[in-house]
Amino acid sequence: MAVKELLAKYTRMEKLPHIWCAGCGHGIILGSVLRAIQRQNLDPFKTTVVSGIGCSSRAPGYMKFDTLHTTHGRALAFATGVKLARPELKVIVLTGDGDCAAIGGNHLIHAARRNIDLTTVVFNNSIYGMTSGQYSPLTPHKRYATTAPYGNVDHPFDLCELVKAAGATYVARGTVYHTQMLIDLIAKGIEHKGFSFIEVVTNCPTYFGRKNKMGSAVDMLNWLKEHAVPVKAAAKLPPEKLADKFVIGELHRGERPEYVEEYQRIIDGLKGE
Repeated sequence: MAVKELLAKYTRMEKLPHIWCAGCGHGIILGSVLRAIQRQNLDPFKTTVVSGIGCSSRAPGYMKFDTLHTTHGRALAFATGVKLARPELKVIVLTGDGDCAAIGGNHLIHAARRNIDLTTVVFNNSIYGMTSGQYSPLTPHKRYATTAPYGNVDHPFDLCELVKAAGATYVARGTVYHTQMLIDLIAKGIEHKGFSFIEVVTNCPTYFGRKNKMGSAVDMLNWLKEHAVPVKAAAKLPPEKLADKFVIGELHRGERPEYVEEYQRIIDGLKGE
């Protein structure tokens, strides 16, 4: 499908152009989500997109679906309510590294633990971009931010390992450089029954890039190209070769009873009594 057709079908054209900074990777993620939706042929009237607060959470405002822009960190809590109330809907959550991993971290753990049939896409730009560049739980160690002028003391979460350990049954990581892979990963997450989690490593040239002297948006995309290692290639490399790299691709896939279906079985059983 051509870009103009994709936009006309799935976006609120009157809301464009978007408000993201020049060079921001969030538009690439939005485009990848829309292409994954198109590939899975989702019915817009049976699809709900939920977000919290942050740069990433602006994305649903441009999408021609039933969308829910919720409070900071609570996107997964609201999405859980939507899925329980309307199990027939396909529910997609678009969230950021601060929104999902900081104030929303506990909701993330329990959504994964319950294996609720939600597809969660995390826009990981390593910074709080909307509120002037504070460091987030995914800001790398020793990197600079508005609230870390001498370098970040904290070590970042590996969110993919976290949700895998918590019980997610589909876990993947992509980047805004590797767009075809990213579309595939999101499409597979949408198709999967259970909690699907796709972390997308993206670039924030305005705050993270400037603070850390990473150059232009193109330079930051090239950094992603040079530091991302596909999962099959990573399996063949010794640990020292992966020291400053990160792994992309499908990281985990499993099968477990889905929470809403299990809940419905209890309701149906009580009706029969």
